[in-house]
Amino acid sequence: MGNFDFDVIQRSWVYLFQTGMVFTLKLTLLAMTGGIVFGTLLAMMRLSSNKLVYLLASGYVNIMRSIPLVLVIFWFYFLVPYIGAWITGSNEPVQVGAFASCLITFVMFEAAYYCEIMRSGIQSIPRGQIWAGYAMGMNYWQTMAHIVLPQAFRNMIPVLLTQTIVLFQDVSLVSILSIADFFGSAAKVAQRDGRLVEMYSFAAVVYFIMCLSLSTAVKKLQQKVAIIR
Repeated sequence: MGNFDFDVIQRSWVYLFQTGMVFTLKLTLLAMTGGIVFGTLLAMMRLSSNKLVYLLASGYVNIMRSIPLVLVIFWFYFLVPYIGAWITGSNEPVQVGAFASCLITFVMFEAAYYCEIMRSGIQSIPRGQIWAGYAMGMNYWQTMAHIVLPQAFRNMIPVLLTQTIVLFQDVSLVSILSIADFFGSAAKVAQRDGRLVEMYSFAAVVYFIMCLSLSTAVKKLQQKVAIIR
């Protein structure tokens, strides 16, 4: 540790948090929100009695869960502009932007995982409550919105938040596109100053502390929201 340069960390930590961490948290929260909404819709489609709807949702989830996230990031970052040009009939690639491309990628990818979490949560609700909703004159979507989903969300909050912690870690993969998330910002400083050990060690400590703190908070939340049966 004699050659470990703490000064480079002291000079850079403000930039890392103000620029990198803000980007990471922003992308994580937006991707979590979009992923849960899209994932809930996919979960309801997978539980649908309509064979076509079930197959479409199941195919999407299985494909997304079978492809490495880093490959999906590359696909969307380089292909979305051309897909947009094809849809709009433009001769030039549509300028989507790095943040929008990453957000679309993470929402669509994480939705497949949130879908399975929500599906298990929906299936944990006793079928009798669903039949009671039908007996009261509710249709499928009303029963889901007013009876099933509120209970399913409560049951699944700890698991959803745990998946969000994984999402927070996965956001670091956007650094392969030279995007200034927290890890990407640390990598740029490391390359600029030639202090790879110091910056990567600092990034690892920050991720460890944040993820450990969030995991502990999720465990405490799980105890509070647990439904006694």
